[in-house]
Amino acid sequence: MQKIANFVKNELKDDHTGHDLAHINRVVALTKTLISENPKANSKIAITAAYLHDVIDDKLVTDPNAKTNQVIDKLAELNFSKIEIHKIINIITHMSYSKNLSNHYELDINGQIVQDADRLDAIGAIGIARAFYFGGHFGDVMYDESQQPRINMNKVEYRKHTTVINHFYEKLFKLPDLMNTKTARKLAVQRKLYMENFVNEFKKEWH
Repeated sequence: MQKIANFVKNELKDDHTGHDLAHINRVVALTKTLISENPKANSKIAITAAYLHDVIDDKLVTDPNAKTNQVIDKLAELNFSKIEIHKIINIITHMSYSKNLSNHYELDINGQIVQDADRLDAIGAIGIARAFYFGGHFGDVMYDESQQPRINMNKVEYRKHTTVINHFYEKLFKLPDLMNTKTARKLAVQRKLYMENFVNEFKKEWH
């Protein structure tokens, strides 16, 4: 697992979007917490997927297919079985929010745990910081009252940039209701409340 961590560290060393190694480490820690309360989970599969989930993300890399093949080669080099590799790749290629806008993918318990862990790190105080960090990286404005949050988007529409505050309505506020595990749903309640209070205060101060 340390070799996996080192591989990911090298792959994400230049990230300035909030999908850096610190994010990965938090997702891994959350994954371990959720695994401890889900005895049917396979820790090797889940933790490996938690480490690797952003290495092939199409919003971060120019050639996701090439990165996927690189990940497969790395796992094979580390003696993961074909079945294990298939399960890990299936998780990291189907767990993202954007991938599930038009089609809802049924993940196994390992995938559900990693998806929950990743979504937990997208909300709460850390989620607020990451939203503004990501938006700033791509030149998004913080707030524009003339731009209303979008609804019923497909992946292509979702990928078009909006204001940072709109991102809370278009994604972040929705994540708590999409959690798979009992523990994640519980953790998400307080994090959502923190975000709601922040956005309300932001709008008050804006005026």
